[in-house]
Amino acid sequence: MKHITFYLDFVSPYAWLAFERLPEALAGLSYHVEYRPVLLGALLQQHANPGPAGIAPKRDWTYRHVCWLGHAQGTPLQMPARHPFNPLPLLRQALACSDDGRINRYVAGAVLRHVWVGGQDALDPERLAALSAALAEQIRPGHDVNSAEPKALLRANTEAAQAAGVFGVPAFGVDGKIFWGLDALPMLRAYLDGDAWFDGPGWDVAQRTPSGLAPVAR
Repeated sequence: MKHITFYLDFVSPYAWLAFERLPEALAGLSYHVEYRPVLLGALLQQHANPGPAGIAPKRDWTYRHVCWLGHAQGTPLQMPARHPFNPLPLLRQALACSDDGRINRYVAGAVLRHVWVGGQDALDPERLAALSAALAEQIRPGHDVNSAEPKALLRANTEAAQAAGVFGVPAFGVDGKIFWGLDALPMLRAYLDGDAWFDGPGWDVAQRTPSGLAPVAR
């Protein structure tokens, strides 16, 4: 059985789409998934990446694309009332349900649906209170969204993801390899299914290919 680490931030529509698509994409294979919330903004900042929302035409395209992808794969997806938004309250709420940085599929799904189903404000105080109540049985003793433990777990998860080479979400870690994005799910399946391509030189070609761009003068 292969162990997969699913790195996600609830602000990402692709994380929601991948979450819903994963069971079908990997049907019939032997695997276990652990879900680890990370702060996407910190991953992007590490590489000076503004993200799709930082480039106006790309932002427009991204929102159109994810709405179409939701339609195409049969996943309900409505843009929240404001996006992007600060995901910290949601990340900390999820990690209030954890002792070690991992959350279960129920918690991950509840928070993702809170954001991506219904087109409402993800940070509306009344909705956040309702989410907390819905997760009450999952919250660890002494934890809440404002306690130190979820904040420390989020920091540790994000730093571990950075060290593993994660640069965006959703990302899937298995056997030291990182598969990034919703569209990497077929590649992930092929790896888990023993595709011989992964025994050849293809995986490491990027590291062996020199860049043809000159360094930017400063």
